[in-house]
Amino acid sequence: MRLLPYAPPPLPPHLRANRTPSRKSKPQPCALAFPDALRTAAAAAAISLSLLSGDAVGALAVAERPPELCRDGGAVSKEEVRTEVVTNEQLVEEAWEVVNEGFLPDAGSRPWSPEMWMKKKQDILQSSIRSRSRAHDIIQKMLTNLGDPYTRFLSPSEFSKMSKYDMTGIGLNLREIPDDNGSSKLMVLGLILDGPAHSAGVRQGDELLSVNDTDVMGKSAFDVSTMMQGPRDTFVTIKVKHGNCGPVESMKVQRQLVARTPIFYRLEKRENEDSSFGYIHIKEFNAVAQKDLVSALKHLQNLGASYFVLDLRDNLGGLVQVGIEIAKLFLNKGDTVIYTTGRDRQVQNTIIAERGPLVTTPLMVLVNNRTASASEIVASALHDNCKAVLVGEKSFGKMNIALEIWNMNDAETISSTSPALA
Repeated sequence: MRLLPYAPPPLPPHLRANRTPSRKSKPQPCALAFPDALRTAAAAAAISLSLLSGDAVGALAVAERPPELCRDGGAVSKEEVRTEVVTNEQLVEEAWEVVNEGFLPDAGSRPWSPEMWMKKKQDILQSSIRSRSRAHDIIQKMLTNLGDPYTRFLSPSEFSKMSKYDMTGIGLNLREIPDDNGSSKLMVLGLILDGPAHSAGVRQGDELLSVNDTDVMGKSAFDVSTMMQGPRDTFVTIKVKHGNCGPVESMKVQRQLVARTPIFYRLEKRENEDSSFGYIHIKEFNAVAQKDLVSALKHLQNLGASYFVLDLRDNLGGLVQVGIEIAKLFLNKGDTVIYTTGRDRQVQNTIIAERGPLVTTPLMVLVNNRTASASEIVASALHDNCKAVLVGEKSFGKMNIALEIWNMNDAETISSTSPALA
């Protein structure tokens, strides 16, 4: 592990996705108020056994806050929201527009052109769409035709489950890997530590062979995640092969749909030094990550932390919007978190921090080759805005943005999030 040079790098080409996540680089390297003594101490602490092993103290569980209420003359009333009904045809057309405006086909995907895409829209909308489920089917087939494994459609119920925790509640990441026969197999890219799958014996690098006795060979990671869905505390039977040449094992795993905190922290004080720092490990970006991180930061500050080490190693991402909100906790008002562009590079959608930082003390971020997706957004935003020093290895190199279609009655979502979280 080495200390990376602290100058905002040029945007690498691998950031191109269906919409390209980017950050505006600074013209000059920025000077971060991070004393050399603290920089050295934090780097040493980052590779010490005390941070690489052992349980952290202070795991948090924060209850959901009640919805905000409006006050008018002392009376409390719920804010009225006017709902608009979106027709089935409008929903399909809106999904078509998302792709038309921003889709960037990869070299390996099927041929795509604006003309071909316009013809598809005309064919689809020639007749009326009589039901919402039919509209969902049309969108799914329309996106499948793109040949892009990372562009998919989430129904309202699927998106609701994903935003609460994960798709199945057993806590593993699946990824499609091409095999020698021209098909694909599903590999376990990562697991939530101490989650149901990890506790049952699933390990990183295992191949998933079946779900409830159904062979999953050739199926997409997203489809298999859907197969594994079920109510809380029910069981799903999966069969995995351990490693490339290991034994095959069948195991019964109990689903757990309660979002557990991914935040683990402690106060570290080095010998023969007066200063102490707060170490915070974020395992993933789930529904409670932002609130629990805020509580951890405040608690460590009250304990006297003079700087922070934010550990994003082996964090494969999760909910992209949560990652964006976490980055905002450290940025100045007006700082760019990320911006997206489609084929027209002149059109950008920029996300900025709306308020000042929660903490202003020096920050060091640990990354490795399994720091991916939303974790890369956080690390890059903090680095490029001169808010953190990066320590570690080159990150995984994939950022994903969810392209959302919202109305007040439904929450259909087109998403380019990968790998699938199960």
